[in-house]
Amino acid sequence: MLKTFRAAALVVLVCSPPSWALAADFDGSKPLLCATIDAHYCEVGEVCYRTLPGVLGAPQFIRINFAKKLVVGPTRTTEIRFMESGEGQLLLEGTELGYAWGIALETKTGAMSTTLVSHENVFVLYGVCTPS
Repeated sequence: MLKTFRAAALVVLVCSPPSWALAADFDGSKPLLCATIDAHYCEVGEVCYRTLPGVLGAPQFIRINFAKKLVVGPTRTTEIRFMESGEGQLLLEGTELGYAWGIALETKTGAMSTTLVSHENVFVLYGVCTPS
């Protein structure tokens, strides 16, 4: 039993990429495929509504192309107008269809938080990204 545990531990250590290698996946140097998982919709003066992203018309998947400074969805592509790195996150910003949007990407795990904001309402999406 102890030999099996040691062998399994060795396999995990040998096959696992180092943490610095994972961090490089989310630092803006590689294109990403991101999946939206959870969504919230808020209107001024109303209680926020929690649902699945598809119910709000949000794409299930988006691609982030850092080299071309684009966020690509199934029906729309939008330009990344601002990008800033620091404090364990990468921040992206832009505008589309009367909304200002922002993406905060956690550089260690690929966790993603996204907002779309207008003067009338706000969409908040949570998800996760992986190198594509």
